[in-house]
Amino acid sequence: MQAGHGTGGCRLREELIIDGTLPGAEVAGEGAVAVEHGRTAEAGGGDPRVARLRQAVARLRRELAGHPADLPDRTVAEDELAVLDAMVSTGFPEVPRLRHSLLLVAGAVGSVSALGAALREVRKAVEIFTDPQGR
Repeated sequence: MQAGHGTGGCRLREELIIDGTLPGAEVAGEGAVAVEHGRTAEAGGGDPRVARLRQAVARLRRELAGHPADLPDRTVAEDELAVLDAMVSTGFPEVPRLRHSLLLVAGAVGSVSALGAALREVRKAVEIFTDPQGR
């Protein structure tokens, strides 16, 4: 799985490197701790909510990248998806910031029916962070 690849306009650059493809990444096998910009997170372990959100964000990023239409707010969506990815890479995403990014992404691509299922998946993954039962 690949994580932490954002666009050049990404405001949050603290990223977990799993496959070592970004310059300066230090990774030593499965379950290794990756270090980038002074932050650490366990690769592949931890909270299942984080894993679900990471998968949902990755799916929407792939589908958005493959969508042929020229969307006026594509850059906003790509940037906020990169922010979401970077937040979950730390292992401790902030719920208000998750909601804010989701709102921006939904506003940017919410009217594109081809991206609807992937966007719903991201929304559901963000919602489980606010559910005390983690459902």
